[in-house]
Amino acid sequence: MSDRSHKPRLLLHICCGPCAMAVIERIVSRFEVVCFWYNPNIEPAAEYERRLAGMQTVAQAMGVPLVEGQQDIAGWREAIAGWEGEPEGGWRCRICFEYRLRSAAEYAQDRDMDYLATTLTISSHKDAQLINSLGEDLAEAAGLRFLAEVWRKEGGFQRSAQLSRQLNLYRQDYCGCSYSMSSSVVWPRKSAFA
Repeated sequence: MSDRSHKPRLLLHICCGPCAMAVIERIVSRFEVVCFWYNPNIEPAAEYERRLAGMQTVAQAMGVPLVEGQQDIAGWREAIAGWEGEPEGGWRCRICFEYRLRSAAEYAQDRDMDYLATTLTISSHKDAQLINSLGEDLAEAAGLRFLAEVWRKEGGFQRSAQLSRQLNLYRQDYCGCSYSMSSSVVWPRKSAFA
């Protein structure tokens, strides 16, 4: 029997800084957390940089390492090709979740990590059951365990809003891709801190 006196290593796929804070707060005592920023879907470039800067602020404030994955907008566009006109929450989003989680699983596998998780399920705008199902399949294929949580439960979303205000973080009003930005479903700014 091996002596594992250290915490299990968990790669946390990050969708944005505000969503990450409440999740990190919940898991950092149980896991050695490495944050993985992989969001090639975010456009325009200024928006990508603004959100990444927010996550860098979060990582520094919470004392966790942050790794930026490759900014691969061309690969992401190729993956969702043909599904651009889907409504928000449709098949394009499923492909996007899988694309980003696959990269996170590969990164975690290459670094001999134990667990994979994502902050995507803190948003009420996302299908947590779908995301967790994709995460479990991809983690299993990579020899990892997936922490299948719905982070918005038990006040998770409200806590993320509270912590975001404390750090004065920018909170976006669309998921990230140009299709979600131009979609008729743009998240109301008022509800961002509900």
